[in-house]
Amino acid sequence: MPILTIESTCDETAAAVISDDGRVLGECVATQETLHEQFGGVVPEVAARAHVERILPVIDTALRKAGLQGADLDAIAVADRPGLAGSLLVGVVAAKTLAVAWKKPLVAINHLHAHLYACQMASDVSVYPCIGLVVSGGHTSLYHCTSPLDLEYLGGTIDDAAGEAFDKVGAMLNLGFPGGPAVSRLAAQGDPNAHAYPRSMLKEPGYRFSFSGLKTAVHYSIAPPGVKDFSNINLSDQAKADICASFQAAVVDVLVAKSVRAVKAYEAGFLIVGGGVAANPVLRTGLQTAAEKNGFQLVIAPMNLCTDNAVMGAIALEKIRRGEFAPLDLDITAGLQRGF
Repeated sequence: MPILTIESTCDETAAAVISDDGRVLGECVATQETLHEQFGGVVPEVAARAHVERILPVIDTALRKAGLQGADLDAIAVADRPGLAGSLLVGVVAAKTLAVAWKKPLVAINHLHAHLYACQMASDVSVYPCIGLVVSGGHTSLYHCTSPLDLEYLGGTIDDAAGEAFDKVGAMLNLGFPGGPAVSRLAAQGDPNAHAYPRSMLKEPGYRFSFSGLKTAVHYSIAPPGVKDFSNINLSDQAKADICASFQAAVVDVLVAKSVRAVKAYEAGFLIVGGGVAANPVLRTGLQTAAEKNGFQLVIAPMNLCTDNAVMGAIALEKIRRGEFAPLDLDITAGLQRGF
């Protein structure tokens, strides 16, 4: 019997119906980009209200695409961590309500672990044990994964995540929202060696990341210290492209180097990569080159499963097989996830 999965951790309202063998029977994603564009970033209160309006239509659409009703489901799964408090609450309350109404068991999903599970869904063979890299707007984390549900946190960002840094650079250059994809597109026209930006913590042992200093270095390329209003900064298109390319190269160098370090340290045969930044073409190329050079297999989430979606909620199937269900008093764990 299939399961219903619900995702509402940030600004995407999503639902999917997944068969017990992992096939996607129906899915729906409602994006909120246009709602937050005027603010230059995600506004939590706006996101929560949008989820309230969209959650039931999105679930209904996924079920209709699958040709199923609530009675046909085996369980209901929902992401309960990490994320924006209001956004998480909408998804969790909807899932618990439907679980009671339809008399179905409830399964709690870790959003970050689900990002990595998207890689297993794209692979014909088991990728475990492996090293897992999550690169998203709020998280940059490395894990040693012995199974989809057994992950050892190796290290992560101590300040800005990679995706967050991309968005902030996009904002400084007035590239619109979301800034990350815009930076990536403009970087394709620039010189990655135009600016010698720092590769923070690259030589430090371990697996911690820091992108705040890199963001500050980009700031100083655009305007002097202390300047916070970038609206009147005039740079040529080529100057902007060079900044984006050099910034992107610095981020990719660090992500690739530390991922390879972890693969070697744990003698892993696979590196799996998920999260919104995993869609970045330069990162994908850099990781593939490193995989070929160092003799490990790389599995990156498909482009449509890099950004937030409910299909990756298929990780709930692994929990069901273990008999790991959530109580109906399930609460959210909001905020960023550091250390686990």
